[in-house]
Amino acid sequence: MRELLIATRNEGKMPEIRHALEGVPFTVIDINDVPALKGVEPHEHGSTYEENATIKAREYGSKSGILTLADDSGIEVDALDGAPGIHSAYYAEGTDADRNNKMLEAMKDVPDEKRTARFVTVIALYDPISDKLRTCRATSEGRITRERKGERPFGYDPIFFYDDAQKTGGEMKVEEKERYSSRGRALVKAREILLADFT
Repeated sequence: MRELLIATRNEGKMPEIRHALEGVPFTVIDINDVPALKGVEPHEHGSTYEENATIKAREYGSKSGILTLADDSGIEVDALDGAPGIHSAYYAEGTDADRNNKMLEAMKDVPDEKRTARFVTVIALYDPISDKLRTCRATSEGRITRERKGERPFGYDPIFFYDDAQKTGGEMKVEEKERYSSRGRALVKAREILLADFT
């Protein structure tokens, strides 16, 4: 069975990605399974999610010789003029909790009706053998809460309330994240592309 490399070192993403790709005709592996990728860290210098996801997919794919899936995600807060966006992972130094704290502090005086925000995810699929590249995008609308909610501490999940799910990402199970999160929705599209274009 052909291998599919998931190009992330973020352990919080892997359970979601593996769950969404269950049953695909590929052996799903991660970066730690490929010795040639030890120490490889692509420089995400793109100005869009598409560019950054593509940079990661191409570099990891080229250096491993394996079909590669990479994503780039961010949270866009309307009251912060769309920030942090593609810089979400670097919004504050330290941990996810530090980034949540900075966001809550920045939003403390923003009224409820103006706390709208969205998650955006772009997934890139790159085959180094054929040089074929495909991307897909998905979004999830919601708002920034005034305090953390839920047991899942990953990313901005505890402070992002999903409009359609009526709960925060921190309160969701993996199956719910797959349905409502931008990454989950993008993975549904990526799965379709994998089956149509890469098998």
